[in-house]
Amino acid sequence: MRVNRIGPSWVLVFGLALVSLQGVAQAQEDHWVGTWATAPMAFKNASGSFGGETGVTLREIVHVSIGGARVRVILSNEFGAEPLTVAAAAIALRSKDSAVVAASQAPLTFDGRAGVVIPPGALVVSDAAALRVRPLSDVAVSLFVPAQPLTVRSAHSFADQTNYMAAGNEVTATELAGAKTFTSWDFLKGVDVRAEGNSGSIVAFGDSITDGAHSTRDKNARWPDVLAARLAANRATAHLGVLNEGIGGNRVLHDNTGPSALARFDRDVLAQAGVKYLIVMESINDIGHATDPRQPYDVVTAEDLIAGLVQLARRAHTHGIRVYGATLTPFVGAGYQSAAGETMRQAVNQWIRTGKELDGVIDFDKATADPAHAGAFLPADDSGDHLHPGDAGYKAMGDAIDLKLFER
Repeated sequence: MRVNRIGPSWVLVFGLALVSLQGVAQAQEDHWVGTWATAPMAFKNASGSFGGETGVTLREIVHVSIGGARVRVILSNEFGAEPLTVAAAAIALRSKDSAVVAASQAPLTFDGRAGVVIPPGALVVSDAAALRVRPLSDVAVSLFVPAQPLTVRSAHSFADQTNYMAAGNEVTATELAGAKTFTSWDFLKGVDVRAEGNSGSIVAFGDSITDGAHSTRDKNARWPDVLAARLAANRATAHLGVLNEGIGGNRVLHDNTGPSALARFDRDVLAQAGVKYLIVMESINDIGHATDPRQPYDVVTAEDLIAGLVQLARRAHTHGIRVYGATLTPFVGAGYQSAAGETMRQAVNQWIRTGKELDGVIDFDKATADPAHAGAFLPADDSGDHLHPGDAGYKAMGDAIDLKLFER
C-alpha cells in the first residue's frame, strides 16, 4: 500500500503562501489614503507662548474628498522651535458652525494615549478612529492645546474656512458657545481614511491659485474642490481623494511664503498617504517677482524654472507618481506683470504643453484666457486683480480637467 506524504519542502511552501496571503490581507486592511490635507508654514508668536492662561480648544473644519469608515489625523509641529503638547483631541461630523453631531464624536488617541507631545520639527499620526465619513462632507477636528511656551507655530494661514476657538478644554462639547473665529488651520496637516486597495489621492501642488485666493470663504470653491466633486460623481474616479497643497505666494526656486516648491516637495507631496497623481501649477510668482517692472528681485529665467519643474517631476516619478503639468493662468494687468514676464509665462506654458518629463497636460490657461485680449483673463473668470480667478474662474479650471487622466 502506497502512502502519500507531504514532505517538509511542501509544508514550507504552503506556510510561506499562507503568510503571504495574510500579509496581503493585512496590507489591504491598513490601506490609508489622504482625503484632506494642507501645507503648514512657520508663523512667529510675538508673545512667545500659546494657549493663554487656561489653554485653548481649536475646532478646525475640513471638507473631505473621499469617504471611509475609519479616519486618522496628522498633526504638525514641523516648523516649531519647542515641543508642542496637544492634551486632548477628537474628530466628529460637523453639523453647523462650531456644532458637531454629538453621536459621531470619536476621541483621537496616540498610541492609545489621550494626548501627545510633538517634538520640534516633527509630525504625528493619530491612531485610527471609528468615524464613518461620507465623500464631500465637513469634519471637525478639535484640539485642546494647553498653555505652553511656543515661539513658532506650524499653521496654514489661508484656510478660506471659518474655524473656532474657545478657552479651556472643550474638545467634547457639542458646540463651542461664544467661540471666537479664526481662518487658519493651526497644527492640523491632514486627514486620512482607511479605503479600498485601489483608492488613492491626487495632490494639487501650487501657489495661491491652487490655495483658492479670492474664492468665497466656506464655499469650497477652489479648483481642487471642483475637481474633487467631479471625481466623486464619476464612478471610474470616485475612489480618488484630492489634497490641496497650495501656498499663497509660493515659488519654485526661492523661499517666500513657505519654503520653495523644491524644498517642501517631500513634506507636502511624497509624504502624503496613497498618492497616485500630482498636478503641478507653480512659477507665476517666480516670474512676477523676477520681472516686476517696479523692483525686480530673485531674478530667474524660464530655463531655470523649467529645470525646477523637471526636478519635481523626476522626484515624483521615482515614487511611481504620475505627474500632470497645469499651464499658468493669465496675468496681464496684475501688479507685478510686465511684457518680459508674459514672455516667460508663455515659454513655461509651451514647455508644459510639449515637454517629455510630464505624463499629461491640464490647460488652465486655455480654459480661462480671453481670446480678445492676449494674456488676460476672461472678465467673468477674473476676481478683479487680474492674477487670481474668482469662483467662476476656479470652476472653469476644475471643469477643464479631463477625468480620463485618472481612470487607470
